Amino acid sequence: MLDSILSQLTLTAEKLLADPALWLCATLLAYALGMWVYKKSGYKTICTPLLVAIVLLVVTLELTGTDYKTYLNGGQHINFLLGPATVALAVPLYEQRLRLAKMWVALTCGLIAGGTVAIVSAVLIAGVLGASPETMISLAPKSVTVPIAMAVSEHLGGIPALTAALVVITGVVGSLMARGLLGILREKDDAVRGFSIGLAAHGVGTATAFQMNRDTGAFSGLAMGLTGLFTAFAAPFLLPYLLSLFE
Repeated sequence: MLDSILSQLTLTAEKLLADPALWLCATLLAYALGMWVYKKSGYKTICTPLLVAIVLLVVTLELTGTDYKTYLNGGQHINFLLGPATVALAVPLYEQRLRLAKMWVALTCGLIAGGTVAIVSAVLIAGVLGASPETMISLAPKSVTVPIAMAVSEHLGGIPALTAALVVITGVVGSLMARGLLGILREKDDAVRGFSIGLAAHGVGTATAFQMNRDTGAFSGLAMGLTGLFTAFAAPFLLPYLLSLFE
């Protein structure tokens, strides 16, 4: 009798853990808890909602023995909203169109310099540390938003899943360091602050930039989009030369 009850409970639990709705709700709840922790901490960067939500979800998946594929069946519904959310960034950017027209030369130079350094530094450091060619390729688009980064990595022979993980790590680390580093540099211009954050830390950084103010977020969103475009063209050109240095 007891074995039958335990068997039934186990079967029910397995069905529940495989239900996409459960993981959709878990993702939303984790982020809500992250927001609560962030507010309670006095908006400390180390308690940023995304980081807290990631930790909570990883721990939950490990404790329940749930694989990522099962989780994604529910989480993909949130992933779908990334597209509309990215497009919505054009609204605050449109409000800055006159300012943008005056700064386009400086922003273009910053984009080329920052995008190139992001690719070259990641590949060279990985190569010096003895990483495989596939790993170096996977690292190249780490400062680009996930959909573009995975596409670039797959096209060039990298490991898309590894690239996705590296992109998330880059974004989280970038958002954690943004305020402090910009404070040390004593940079006050919202456009410069936002563009720097978006270039280095893509979508996660852009979320942090919007927490600073609307103008900073607008320029961060611009940098995120332009860096993705730049990397898609620059990475295939730079990678063969960089990889040849470690043959």
